[in-house]
Amino acid sequence: MRLTTAQALVRFLANQYSERDGVEQRLITGVWGIFGHGNVAGLGQALLQAARTGNEHSGGLPYYLARNEQAQVHTSAAFAKMRNRLQTFACTASTGPGSTNMITGAALATTNRLPVLLLPSDMFATRAPDPVLQQLEDPRAGDVSVNDAFRPVSKYFDRITRPEQLIPAALAAMRVLTDPVETGAVTLCLPQDVQAEAFDWPEEFFRRRVWRVGRPVPEAPALARAVQLLRNAKRPLIVAGGGVVYSAAENELRAFAADTGIPVADTHAGKGAVPWDHSCAVGGLGATGTSAANAFAAEADVVLGIGTRYSDFTTASHTVFANPDVKFVNLNVARLDAAKHSAEMLLADARLGVQALHDALAGWRVDPAYSAQARALAAEWNRTAEACFRGDFRDPRTRGAAHGPLPAQTEILGALNELAGERDVVINAAGSMPGDLQMLWRARDPKAYHVEYAYSCMGYEIAAGVGVKLAAPDREVFVLVGDGSYLMMAQEIVTMVAEGLKVIIVIVDNHGFASIGSLSESLGSQRFGTQYRYRGDESGQLDGGLLPVDLAANAESLGATVLRAATVEDFRAAIGQAKENTTTTVVHVETDMLGPNPPGSAWWDVPVSQVSDLDSTRKAYDDYAAAKRKQQHYL
Repeated sequence: MRLTTAQALVRFLANQYSERDGVEQRLITGVWGIFGHGNVAGLGQALLQAARTGNEHSGGLPYYLARNEQAQVHTSAAFAKMRNRLQTFACTASTGPGSTNMITGAALATTNRLPVLLLPSDMFATRAPDPVLQQLEDPRAGDVSVNDAFRPVSKYFDRITRPEQLIPAALAAMRVLTDPVETGAVTLCLPQDVQAEAFDWPEEFFRRRVWRVGRPVPEAPALARAVQLLRNAKRPLIVAGGGVVYSAAENELRAFAADTGIPVADTHAGKGAVPWDHSCAVGGLGATGTSAANAFAAEADVVLGIGTRYSDFTTASHTVFANPDVKFVNLNVARLDAAKHSAEMLLADARLGVQALHDALAGWRVDPAYSAQARALAAEWNRTAEACFRGDFRDPRTRGAAHGPLPAQTEILGALNELAGERDVVINAAGSMPGDLQMLWRARDPKAYHVEYAYSCMGYEIAAGVGVKLAAPDREVFVLVGDGSYLMMAQEIVTMVAEGLKVIIVIVDNHGFASIGSLSESLGSQRFGTQYRYRGDESGQLDGGLLPVDLAANAESLGATVLRAATVEDFRAAIGQAKENTTTTVVHVETDMLGPNPPGSAWWDVPVSQVSDLDSTRKAYDDYAAAKRKQQHYL
């Protein structure tokens, strides 16, 4: 049949499905985009034609209008995360800056191993009108465009310079999107003239295709080796990562932990896989982990990592697993992650791998005293968390002073955690809140905690709220966003309003970068450049009065209903009202930038200047050098 390349791509995408455990669903559920020169007459025309003609083969692929190209990729990644990587969106952008705006989103998707299909427009394949508007001319090569910047952040990249090239490229794109080992951002660059070029396509290209997402089973010898290590362990620890959630293995893990008594610590991506009050749960692990989880990690002799990529926050930069003889068993579908820390590799789907371990360890349990210690340390941490939620925690190591008059951030999180339902979703990504959330948030549902911390991308939160609500319209969605992240990317509030999505956005406003300010202070840099202030007349630095930025008024101008809260009691009332509302509602609250913060129990490797004229920096370097000595390779 004779179609343009863009029309053929739309028709192809509408007929792609994924399947796991006998359940089929459309793989590409729609297309996000902003039209401009490069895609308006290509993909734009193809999507219009599909929508207006109601063609059974390419209809039902809805178009969504984003307000920022980076945001539309975040929305798609958040959607894919909620749907366990079995469904996603495609994203189209115009030539030049429209396309390069998507690069940060691509990096986030690939770092988080989340499938997103990117369709950046490109220059003319014929090069007839070169150089065209927004073209980057490279004197070294004629086939280079700005879209080549997608190559290092994509799991698959191709540039379609002839219509017939779409056939193998589109099939390869679907293969990668549906491969839990290889998935991430997939980029097909589409020159604007090729998008509009006609070709006689084989009808077989458009048939209904189902991409099976399998569950690899563990090999018997590998399973036997893993079981032997665990049987011989005296102080084993489970690290639950995102693979547990994506595999829907939470029930299997909960039963396995309960029957063996092995304590379970979680990463950001794995939080909620085991409920916070499970008898074996010890909370978040690593640089922003709980004292309970980090205490068990320090003495663990065998660590069973399930679906985790072991980021430096999880390992506290290779210091949290302090036992010099510690051994690792890594259950993962990806060999890259299974091999980390010289582990005994158990290459398998998380659900089937946990089931196999459970069966093989039937009747085996850790020492009762070890299980009792897990319950005791978890209870001790929960008392600390309660103090943080009340705002009256005082770290004895720093003799923290009382905060005020503004509420502490931990008080706001405590109130929200109490008021949120078990299936309600909290979204966050960057700043000081991820650390507080990993330590304090009490999740029972594996989809109730949505914190992007592989790329820790400021600006992710509000855009992600759109994707999460589209993926789970029956859940209440809370977007937690700091003022710094809000100022970077808030415009998708307009998209929420346009699509009639009910999302509750909590703006926690402390007039600056609290997380980096705290880190700066700990590294001897005295919170330099981390607050939103006027430039001082005498100092010439940004240390004058606070800027008169009204984020609540800004959100209201974008179409949201806005509620302002000055106290914790006000905040509780505002959340109650927001839950009653049927449209996107923003709750704005100011908090104390200086905390108090939850007590840390681990380290993060951020190098400090080795020489300095500042006493604060010299002191910080001495502390850094001492902590660095505890770092180790796991060999």
